[in-house]
Amino acid sequence: MKMKTCISMLLMIFLVSIGYAQIDQEKSLELQTEAKEIKTELLQTDPSMASFFDKSAGYVIFPTVGKGGFIVGGAYGKGVVYDNGMYVGTAELKQLDVGLQAGGKAYTEIVFFETEKALENFKNDKFELSAEVSAIAIKTGVAKKAQFENGVAVFVHQKGGLMAEATIGGQKFNFHPENM
Repeated sequence: MKMKTCISMLLMIFLVSIGYAQIDQEKSLELQTEAKEIKTELLQTDPSMASFFDKSAGYVIFPTVGKGGFIVGGAYGKGVVYDNGMYVGTAELKQLDVGLQAGGKAYTEIVFFETEKALENFKNDKFELSAEVSAIAIKTGVAKKAQFENGVAVFVHQKGGLMAEATIGGQKFNFHPENM
């Protein structure tokens, strides 16, 4: 009897893990579709961004990052990672900050990597954005004047919400390669 129970439990665990893998794959495909839509929309908003997409060693598109806080705040988002324009996996963005803040907002964030080394550091989870790196708000023509800082350029586009803040914090990223 115990043997049947153990086999049944193992079979259930196996079937549940297959189900989760299918859900993860579906979410990954949805995320890729969102990232493509964001890229198309941003290139229409500011065609000069094409140079960043074309000349970068790689980039990550976080279609939606949610941020909220009251004194202590945080943000989280999932994104799609591209190496020379080819999809290579997904990433998570986690942010913690402290300071005067209240409210919540949602935004899109794109991180461009100027060199292969910067991209490899990201893919090896050796990459963080500190408070010193300034994000560029996406508006028509803004990419013409934008430049890489320390091999990275960050663009953000406000989606919604209301948040007042004067904070110090940083972003941490985790890369998840696509199983090919």
